[in-house]
Amino acid sequence: MTSTLLQMFALIACGAVWRLFSFGGLTAEQTRPVLTTVVYYLLLPALIIEVLWRADIGLHSFQYSALGISSSFFAMTVIWVCGRLFRFKDRQMGAVILATAFPNVTYMGLPVLEQTFGSWARSVAIQLDLFAATPFLLTAGVVAARRFGTDDTSSSASPLAFLNTPPFWAAITAVLLNLYGAPMPVWIEGILQKLGAGVVPLMLLSLGLALSWQSVSWRHLPYALPIVLIKMGLMPWFAMAFSQWLTLDHPHKTAAVLEMGMPCMVLGIVFCDRYRLDSSLYAMAVTVTTLLSLVTLPFWHRILTG
Repeated sequence: MTSTLLQMFALIACGAVWRLFSFGGLTAEQTRPVLTTVVYYLLLPALIIEVLWRADIGLHSFQYSALGISSSFFAMTVIWVCGRLFRFKDRQMGAVILATAFPNVTYMGLPVLEQTFGSWARSVAIQLDLFAATPFLLTAGVVAARRFGTDDTSSSASPLAFLNTPPFWAAITAVLLNLYGAPMPVWIEGILQKLGAGVVPLMLLSLGLALSWQSVSWRHLPYALPIVLIKMGLMPWFAMAFSQWLTLDHPHKTAAVLEMGMPCMVLGIVFCDRYRLDSSLYAMAVTVTTLLSLVTLPFWHRILTG
């Protein structure tokens, strides 16, 4: 597990180095949107179709959804209680809720699971993202951001906006082909595999581009400490306990629970910017939890594998 993470962090470090030196005159802020756009609109949908077309879809999917949503709701509740006890201001409260409740199940989780368990684990990461993390983020997450932030836009995005995105339509297409039992032609399989092969390195590179060392400051420490304790400790512990009620086999349980121990998702900073939450605090949470995951993920992997 440690060897796998070191390989992942080598690619993340490439993005961090790019952020420092702006190769070719392109800053991280210019480079990262291009990479993530290509992944989001082309490469990730291809990977989703390839994986879900032949995945075991059924009761497993409902269990992934239950595990992901329950774990996020647990983390959201605990950090809200902490915020109330320590009298967090609204801007900080909204940021810590987003940072704590939503793990980076795709950009970090997918490559970690694939390298640790094998190609079958990609289905776990994708289903946890599409059936749990993204729907919960765009409903409960947006509600929390609006409650503690400021929405100056004339019209608010629908909480069901995720239904009209390339990954969602790719998932619908793949699930229908899967349930219909349609065979995958060899030439389509080759195209999907070649496109999907670019997802992992570009995801990790863009994650490195998103890490902000300037955001790490002592004034954020009182907020960052509960984020780390809950996200990297209590949340995977809750998921491990919850998984005992599921009928998943041990490898699938292990992969799903490990996803709940991933660091903060990068996408949350978009919501912090839109609703005027503390974006610098959120950026620090992403940076710190990503670095700490080099220690915490091997720990949880060892616990889960016994």
